[in-house]
Amino acid sequence: MKLISSRDNPLFKELKHLATSSQARRKAGRTLLDGVHLCETFLHHAGMPAYCVVSEESASHPEVADIVARCQAGRAQCIMLPNSLYATLSQVENGIGLLFVVATPHTVLPDRLSGSAVLLDNLQDPGNLGSILRSAAAAGIKRVFCSIGTCFAWSPKVLRAGMGAHFILEIYENCDLAQLLAAADVPVFATSSHAQQSVFDADLTRPCAWLFGHEGQGVSDELMNLATHRVMIPHLGAVESLNVAASAAVCIFEQLRQSSRSFNLR
Repeated sequence: MKLISSRDNPLFKELKHLATSSQARRKAGRTLLDGVHLCETFLHHAGMPAYCVVSEESASHPEVADIVARCQAGRAQCIMLPNSLYATLSQVENGIGLLFVVATPHTVLPDRLSGSAVLLDNLQDPGNLGSILRSAAAAGIKRVFCSIGTCFAWSPKVLRAGMGAHFILEIYENCDLAQLLAAADVPVFATSSHAQQSVFDADLTRPCAWLFGHEGQGVSDELMNLATHRVMIPHLGAVESLNVAASAAVCIFEQLRQSSRSFNLR
C-alpha cells in the first residue's frame, strides 16, 4: 500500500479537489464513498474502486484491513494517508478512516417511461434525495429520474444518506421530466395537499411512477398537469404537510403493500 505524506503530492491534490468540489466531481466523473458500509456495499454490487484510501490510524482495523486486501487482490490502487491529511478528505466525524474513489455511472435515458419509477422535480436537499433513493431501493423500484435542477445524486452527502441504494438503482440525471411524462406507459401519481383522493384509496397494485417536487414549492404546475393522478396523504395534527422524503416513503411503501397483497408476496 502506497503511503502519501505530503500535501503537495499530485494524487493527494486530486483527491482533495474531489472531496471539496462538486464541480470537480462532475467534471471528473468520479465521487467519494466515505466509510466502511458504503465501501463494502460498493464492492458487493459494483466491483472495484479506482482508489482505496485509508488513514494510518484505521489501517489495522479488521474491517478496513479486509477491504484493503480485497481491493489489492482486485488490483485497485490502495493509498495510506497520515490522519491529518485524511481528515481533509472525509466529511464523517469520528468515523473509520476508509474511502473509495469511484466512477459515477453514465446511464442512457430510456425512450419511454415504463415500469415503476420515481421522478424528482428540483429537489434541493441532499439528505432528502438520499432518503428517497433508499426508500425506492428498499421497495424494489429500480429507476429514479432527476430533473436538471435536482441536486447531484452522486455527491458524498447524498451517498451517505442513500446508504448504498445508489448501487442497486438506475439513476438518471438532468432529465426532461415533461418529455418523460408525456411518453409514460404507466400512470403517474403526484402528491398534492389539494387532492381529493387519499393515497391509501388509490389503486397501486400495478406499476406506476411517482412524482415529487421541491421542498418548498412542490411539483411545478407544468409537471403537475401532466400527472394522471393526484393524491394526498391524510394526517392528523397542526402540521401543514410532511417532509418530501417522508411523503415519498409513505407513497412508495403503500404501493409495495398493495402489490404484496395483490400478488401474495411476503
